[in-house]
Amino acid sequence: MRAVWSGVLAATLLTAPATRAADVAAGKAKAEVCAGCHGENGISQTENIPSLAGQPDQFLQWQLVFFRAGSRKNEQMQPIVEEITNEDIRNLGAYFSSLTPPKGAEDADPDLSKKGAQVAAGRRCASCHTDSYAGTKGVARLAGQREEYLVKALHDYKAGQRVGGGVAAMADVAYHMSDEEITAVSHYLANFK
Repeated sequence: MRAVWSGVLAATLLTAPATRAADVAAGKAKAEVCAGCHGENGISQTENIPSLAGQPDQFLQWQLVFFRAGSRKNEQMQPIVEEITNEDIRNLGAYFSSLTPPKGAEDADPDLSKKGAQVAAGRRCASCHTDSYAGTKGVARLAGQREEYLVKALHDYKAGQRVGGGVAAMADVAYHMSDEEITAVSHYLANFK
């Protein structure tokens, strides 16, 4: 039932006419607390913590709503999201989506990336995440994301431990992936340019 209510809340938040446009400057000010984990300018330097820079605005808003509603759980996020308003969520989404996303590093294992590209094509990742893996609307940006975070996220989807937007599609995709495929596609996407 909680998932239903979080979906209703999210739909209301994201489709209701805003009383005013999102304020990027207010989002930047609110995001100061985020930098400790998600990094300066939204580019994480911390293992298993995602970069937020360049993520689609709507995707970021949805994730914050899921965390706030408790349908997506994280010990560090819970106390933070309990204190944010709908306006804060709109402003944070606008701010982080306005930042330059992380660039893929120099690929240290092109053979693994080649295997990852085959996995991504076979699993039709681009059909939701776009050909550039930049994401769109409520779908996450994958290009340049931290590799170990992508591995963790895919394992969480595969184990049914991650919920939220797109969970049915992602659980179905991840469930059928071997550990080797998860490693390869995560490497490919983290280094995608």
